[in-house]
Amino acid sequence: MTTKPSPQDLLALKGTRVPVQHVLDLFGVRVRNHQSVHQISQTLADAGLATFPNFAVCGQRDEIDIVPLTAAPTATSEPTDAGDQESLPSSALPQRLHIGDLACARSGVSGVSLSDTLEQVTYLMRTKGHGQIPVTTGMAVLHGVITWRSVAKMYETGKATIVANAMEKDSLPVADARQEFFTCLPMIKEHGYLLVRGDDGCLSGLVTPADITDRFEGAARPFFLVGEIESLLRRCLGAALDPEAIKAVQTNKKADQRSGLVSDLMFGDYIKLLDGSQAKQEMAAKADLNWATLGWSAMDRTQFVQHLVRVKDIRNRIAHFDEKPLPEELISELTTFAKLLRDFVA
Repeated sequence: MTTKPSPQDLLALKGTRVPVQHVLDLFGVRVRNHQSVHQISQTLADAGLATFPNFAVCGQRDEIDIVPLTAAPTATSEPTDAGDQESLPSSALPQRLHIGDLACARSGVSGVSLSDTLEQVTYLMRTKGHGQIPVTTGMAVLHGVITWRSVAKMYETGKATIVANAMEKDSLPVADARQEFFTCLPMIKEHGYLLVRGDDGCLSGLVTPADITDRFEGAARPFFLVGEIESLLRRCLGAALDPEAIKAVQTNKKADQRSGLVSDLMFGDYIKLLDGSQAKQEMAAKADLNWATLGWSAMDRTQFVQHLVRVKDIRNRIAHFDEKPLPEELISELTTFAKLLRDFVA
């Protein structure tokens, strides 16, 4: 059962740096779980306070700062307007990727306890294909991690074959789900895995190099294809069209700020340059002239523009680093369009 310290006791901590255990003791908490984490967080918030880093995802001996609530970083990502994706610059990349954005980081993790036998643990590792398995109490307290390497080391040193002797205990790779993805890569590289804690302080998943490879195999390829498509478009449009034609589609800028450089265009601007069926007649007429200037008489213009529109939609989707892998048919769309441009631009 938790206790509730007075607001005065909490405010006395404002601006100090204390161990996580000190906060838990203040609330009479032994093990962090959904209920105790929520109660502590709410009580701190009622007093206008928060912790940084979040006490729920730190080791009990780690130190945290007691800060004003308004000074604590939030876990929410910056909002984006799904209806205005074209306002993104064409070079947009994922704005922020957290380790918790990987599905494996929040899909749960198999754990064992100190009271389990080593035979039970290794059987689980063999049958489930686990190279690592955490030893925990209620998924909140992490005692260590059993790996095939740590098991081999136990046998090499002649220690008793029990779970406590077969696990790694020091400098375990653990990260908050909200920690930025790229700051976690060195830990994964060094240890071969990374344990992830969710917002409730409990282990929520485990990330391996194979998970990273799978994640980026589906994500990096579309990025490179879109990058190649944009580079080819800029080469052909920049070489054929004069600056005035480019300025005509830079309608998001004031007249004296239009550069006339194709490198300053958004992806949708490429479509405006070439689409003869767009609603504004003046722009459609200029697009007719632009297409004639390109001299692509062997290219079906209508199909080309339609394909370009589909590529723009795919580009907007991957620019936000959609969690789900891009379907193969959409990758095929990008591959086909890139090949088409290579044939005409090379």
